[in-house]
Amino acid sequence: ANLVDLRRAKRGWVWNQFFIVEEYTGTEPLYVGKIHSDSDKGDGSIKYTISGEGAGTVFIIDEITGDIHATERLDREEKTYYTLRAQARDKLTDRPLEPESEFIIKVQDINDSEPKFLDGPYIGSVHELSPVGTSVMQVTASDADDPTYGNSARLLYTLVEEQDQ
Repeated sequence: ANLVDLRRAKRGWVWNQFFIVEEYTGTEPLYVGKIHSDSDKGDGSIKYTISGEGAGTVFIIDEITGDIHATERLDREEKTYYTLRAQARDKLTDRPLEPESEFIIKVQDINDSEPKFLDGPYIGSVHELSPVGTSVMQVTASDADDPTYGNSARLLYTLVEEQDQ
């Protein structure tokens, strides 16, 4: 009889995608998430580090727990995501326990940008007795908020003032 080796393959890194809400105004660093190796037994023998965009300045890591925090207020309209790399090393030997792995922290939008009219001010007129539905003008606006997240970038046009002359 043939014996088949059914041992589970080592999984390595364990984390979900990271998100952080923009424009956080708290005084404490904002928790982003945790990087974790499944070889971590919780005995403090692993040292976690991060490198890449904002590592050590915008983002700090607790070397023992793998907890990542943001130290400053982020603006999605300036930068939508940060690309970093995670590393887990043996604390005593400094030997890598996992291959270095890339991850992304995505900055989530809040409705903090007001729509901007591209041209204007707009002044329109319509001839007396024109039929209902006659086009008077076309206006265009844009919004820097994220159109893929919520309704922050959704534009709704209304007339706020009408003048008879």
